[in-house]
Amino acid sequence: MDTSHPILFFDGVCNLCNGSVRFILEHDRRGVLRFASLQSDTAAELLPQYGVDPKALNSVVLYENGRVYTHSDSVLRTFKHMGGPWAYLYYLGVIPRPLRNWVYDFIGRNRYRWFGKREACMLPRPEWEPRFLDER
Repeated sequence: MDTSHPILFFDGVCNLCNGSVRFILEHDRRGVLRFASLQSDTAAELLPQYGVDPKALNSVVLYENGRVYTHSDSVLRTFKHMGGPWAYLYYLGVIPRPLRNWVYDFIGRNRYRWFGKREACMLPRPEWEPRFLDER
């Protein structure tokens, strides 16, 4: 498994999560981030080593350099990796983590109701396939 790039694990059946991944793919021009769903074999193999249950589906998880980040920390670090003007959103980290995570959890609890849910994980466009770890 190639862990030389940061890996963003996301809920593959969540429409909000899938839309967010598409947004990141379109704006991460340097192609730094890699992706795998929380339902993937990659998540099942890697995340439990770091105390993260990939079946919980309550947070996107960013794996980077042997560390995992969840909730608002994973989102802020993802923005940082995207570069360009998006990287400045990383500095929202000055907002206290309990407040950031409360907002994150509120959206997370309502995401299926607000944005819907799919029957299966998304299939990436052919040009994006190399950035998805389990879709090759």
